[in-house]
Amino acid sequence: MRHADVTRDTLETRISVRIDLDGTGKSVLATGVPFFDHMLDQIARHGAIDLEVRAEGDTHIDDHHTVEDVGITLGQAFAKALGDKKGILRYGHAYVPLDEALSRVVVDFSGRPGLHYFVDYTRARIGNFDVDLAREFFQGFVNHAGVTLHVDNLRGDNAHHQCETIFKAFGRALRMAATRDERLAGAIPSTKGAL
Repeated sequence: MRHADVTRDTLETRISVRIDLDGTGKSVLATGVPFFDHMLDQIARHGAIDLEVRAEGDTHIDDHHTVEDVGITLGQAFAKALGDKKGILRYGHAYVPLDEALSRVVVDFSGRPGLHYFVDYTRARIGNFDVDLAREFFQGFVNHAGVTLHVDNLRGDNAHHQCETIFKAFGRALRMAATRDERLAGAIPSTKGAL
């Protein structure tokens, strides 16, 4: 089973994440940031990842620490669940539309963190959610999962649609990259022999 439980406890937040990479897309989400819970649900459903996230944070200040720390903790959980990455496809990509919006996400479980994020949101907030926090989530994930991640919103007029297509595409790209390839017979997917 490829699963992990990770807890992050700081003066700003207390985060617990449980994932099963071979799940069915079930989620239990309680971050205290409703729109963010909606986005995490997209990762679970479209990634076929069972995901449980519980967070307590200093949201009386703002949602930044909670969203970023969930990204960090989810990244740590992915790294733990994938282990040595033997037999996985390693690369994943997805294009996802939602009405007028279209996003592309490409991931490489390379062991080298790098975020390349190109999103020009049409407004600064989606309800109470500051759209800048989406990037903070992905940066936290990338740094702690050890992945290279390209996120491109190719078009969109509605910020909610833009953000949702990104998270859906992210889930689908993760699903592809983490898929086991039986033809690799447990080999590391790199000519270096290590990731």
